[in-house]
Amino acid sequence: MTSSVKLLFIACLAGFLGTPGGCTAQSGKKPTTVATVEPIRTGAEQMNLYLPSLLGKRVGLIVNHTSVIGKTHLVDSLLAKGVTIKTIFAPEHGFRGQATDGEHVANGRDPRSGVPIISLYGANRKPTPAQLDSLDVLLFDIQDVGTRFYTYISTMHYAMEACAENKKSFIVLDRPNPNGSYVDGPILDPRFRSFVGMHPVPILHGLTVGELARMINGEKWLKRPDTASADLLCPLTVVPVKNYTHQLPYTLPVAPSPNLPNQQAILLYPTLCLFEGTVVSVGRGTDKQFQVIGGPKNPKFGAYQFTPVDKPGAMNPPQEGQLCYGMDLSGIDATRQGLTLNYLIDFYKKAVDKDKFFLATNYIHKLYGNDQLPLQLKMGLSEQAIRKTWEPGLSQYKEMRKKYLLYP
Repeated sequence: MTSSVKLLFIACLAGFLGTPGGCTAQSGKKPTTVATVEPIRTGAEQMNLYLPSLLGKRVGLIVNHTSVIGKTHLVDSLLAKGVTIKTIFAPEHGFRGQATDGEHVANGRDPRSGVPIISLYGANRKPTPAQLDSLDVLLFDIQDVGTRFYTYISTMHYAMEACAENKKSFIVLDRPNPNGSYVDGPILDPRFRSFVGMHPVPILHGLTVGELARMINGEKWLKRPDTASADLLCPLTVVPVKNYTHQLPYTLPVAPSPNLPNQQAILLYPTLCLFEGTVVSVGRGTDKQFQVIGGPKNPKFGAYQFTPVDKPGAMNPPQEGQLCYGMDLSGIDATRQGLTLNYLIDFYKKAVDKDKFFLATNYIHKLYGNDQLPLQLKMGLSEQAIRKTWEPGLSQYKEMRKKYLLYP
């Protein structure tokens, strides 16, 4: 590491640089063209940029099965370099990424390294002062998929809040966003804030986790638990991805969760996740999770048939044991899918009992970000007409987003 880069990194951790939302360890010049031939290198791969800040420190890691350098887990890589890892914090789906969506994740111990594991999914979604007391630095390295309702970014938010409250350094090892070329969808209404939607951003926010962390800091979205005032600032450092732009296609080397098994599912996820607020199955409990859609007792939904069953990674899936009729999207070209409401509108029109199409829990409000979608479909609005209701919020967000971008 050159002396200039080392000094920049130390200054970042000390909070001396006033960049929006936090500072950034520079890994070199940003690419000036989309058609770069240089390989993408994640933040984790550039160990020379962050290892000096970890050596001699008591380190906590927020990681899961996606936290790898090549085929080696970050935990093993850091231990081999002499880093003192005191605690592993696990998000939804657990440290090894095998838990079902929404399943309780228990505390434990990593059998390979012996490091204690603390779950951040369940009753304890935010590191406590006692859990942070033995740490100097908390490091986040988890692969995201670029949607507001994917909960890894909610875990990051709570971790940043805890670090801000307890004056602990927070480092994000950035990774590409496989849906990063899109900025689309309604902005979350704060009244519907939940663990599947914590920030006033669109469904496709068009940010890496590092950029989002900068936005969380810069927009003062961190709050003290005993007050509504937003006066917290996380001591944030982002180690950026090298040779990445938001326009570059990026195929994830590791499936990010049990029900996003491949790139097709990841690209369809922004569109199909809205069906989770309806009676329509998205293929949980099949081998084509988030690549098929269908509902029981209604052949009008489509000729394709599947039956969800209980299986590892999909315990008690929606419509379990029910023959579902619908569509197989596993073979379509989803590379330009982005976010579309066409499938949802089509299924709603074909539903026999439209009053029961959306779940009685109103989960759709949390996923969509407001309570307007059921009414809009009931009124028969087209996708184009619904999209108009996303303005001016979406345009305002796009302008605000520019302040926090690390990549063109």
